Amino acid sequence: MRTSARATLCLASALKLFAQADTIAPDRGYSLLRENEDWSFLSDSANRDDFWDPIKYIPLGSKGSYVSLGGEIREAFEQVGNDNWGKQNYTNTFFLQRYMFHSDWHLGSWFRAFVQLKSGLESFRAGGPRPIDEKKFDFEAAFVEIGNPRGKNWVVLRLGRQELNYGSGRLVSVREGPNVRQSFDGAKIRGKAGAWNIDGFAVRPDLDKPGFFDNAPDHTTAFWGIYTTRPLRHGVVMDTYYLGEDRKAAAFERSTATELRHTIGARLWRPTPTNESGVDLDYEGVFQFGSFGSDNIRAWTLASDTGYTFENVPLKPRLSVKSDISSGDNPQSHTLGTFYPLFPIGNYFGVLADTGPGPINFIDVHPRIQAHFSHSVSVSADLVVQWRENLNDGVYAVPGFLLVPSGGSRARFVGYRPGAEVRWQIDRHMYLQADYGIFYAGAFLRQASPGRNINYTEFWAGYKF
Repeated sequence: MRTSARATLCLASALKLFAQADTIAPDRGYSLLRENEDWSFLSDSANRDDFWDPIKYIPLGSKGSYVSLGGEIREAFEQVGNDNWGKQNYTNTFFLQRYMFHSDWHLGSWFRAFVQLKSGLESFRAGGPRPIDEKKFDFEAAFVEIGNPRGKNWVVLRLGRQELNYGSGRLVSVREGPNVRQSFDGAKIRGKAGAWNIDGFAVRPDLDKPGFFDNAPDHTTAFWGIYTTRPLRHGVVMDTYYLGEDRKAAAFERSTATELRHTIGARLWRPTPTNESGVDLDYEGVFQFGSFGSDNIRAWTLASDTGYTFENVPLKPRLSVKSDISSGDNPQSHTLGTFYPLFPIGNYFGVLADTGPGPINFIDVHPRIQAHFSHSVSVSADLVVQWRENLNDGVYAVPGFLLVPSGGSRARFVGYRPGAEVRWQIDRHMYLQADYGIFYAGAFLRQASPGRNINYTEFWAGYKF
C-alpha cells in the first residue's frame, strides 16, 4: 500500500509539472516594433483577460486568418534652456503629442499585411517644430509579407514602408526618443537558418514633412545591408553586419560632398538577467570605409556597456558603466576620419532625448545606477563625461550634423552631464516618466561656442494597447 501511494504521489507530481510546462504564460508585452507582437494565443478565449483582448485577435473566418489592432498615445512636456550651449540663449518650453494606430492582418499562413498610422503634433515651441517634432498624419508603416515564418528554416519577403531597428540602436533605429519615429521605404528579406537569424534589406529613408500624407522617400540617400544574429553559450548572443549608405550631400567639418560609406561591425551582448543576480554586457566594434568626394573614408568606433544586477539586495539595483570612442577627422588629410552613426537611436546618451552632443568624434565614460521600488517605480541616476577624439574636428548632433566647429581650439574636454530619471509603470498599458539633466560645458565649448550649460527637463505620459 505504501509503495502504491508513493507511486501515485510521484505520478501526480509529474502530471502537475507537465501541466505547468504546457501552460507557460503567453507574452503580453508591447514591442518597440509593434509588428513583432504575436497575439494568436488569444484564439483561445480562455486566455482573454484584458479589456483590449477582443481587438487584439479578431478572427476573419478562414482557419488561421485574423487581424490584430493596437496603438499608442504619448504626451510630453519638454523644456530646454540654452540649447546648443547658448546659441539659443533662452528657455524653450513646448508640448509634444504622439498618436499611433496599427492593424496587423494575417491572411492564412503565407500572407500578411501591416499598416501603422502616425501623428506627431507640436505646440508652443519657439522657432516652430523640427522634423522630429511634427508629422500631422501619415503612414509609419505599410507593408506586405509573403512567406511562412515557422519552423527551423524559413524565408519571408517584405515590401513597402517599414521600420528598421537592429542591435542596441547605435546605428539603425526607429528614433524612439523624439516625437516622430523614423521609417524607410523598400524591400527586406528576413529569414532563419538553424541558429542564425538573417535580414537583408535595400531601402530609402523617409523624409518627414509636417503635413498630411506628404512623406516621400529621400532620393538623395540609399541604404542597404545584411544583419545576422545567433546565440552562443552562457546567454551571450553575437551580431554581425554589413551596412552601406550612399548620400549625395554628406556634410562634415571638412566640407560637403557625395559619400559612399561601407560599415562592417560585430556585437556581443548578454541581456539583463531577470529574477536572478548576474552580469549583462553589450560590446560592439565598427569599421567604416568608402569615398567622400575625391577622398577616402577610414573611420571606426568601439562601444561597451557592462552591468551587474543585484537581485537579492533591497531595491534590486543595477550598476553599469558605458565607455565609448569614435573617430574624428583631420581636414588637412585626404582621408575622412569622422565616424558617422547612420540612423542612431534618438536618446543616445540617456535623458537628453533630442539635444546635446552625438556619438561622433567623441570619447565618453558613462556610469549609471538604477533601483526598483514598490508599485513598479524605477529610479536611475547617471553621469556622462565626454571628450573629443580628434582635436581637428568639432562636436556633432546625434543625427550627424555639425553643431560646433573646432574653431582652432586645442581643448579636448567637451563637458559632463549628470541626469536622473523616474519611471512609474502603472500597469502594462500606462506609464509616467520624468527626466532631468544638465550638460555642463567644458573647455572646448567655452572656447568654440557661447559655452552656456544646457538645462533639460521632460515629463512623459504614455499608454499602449
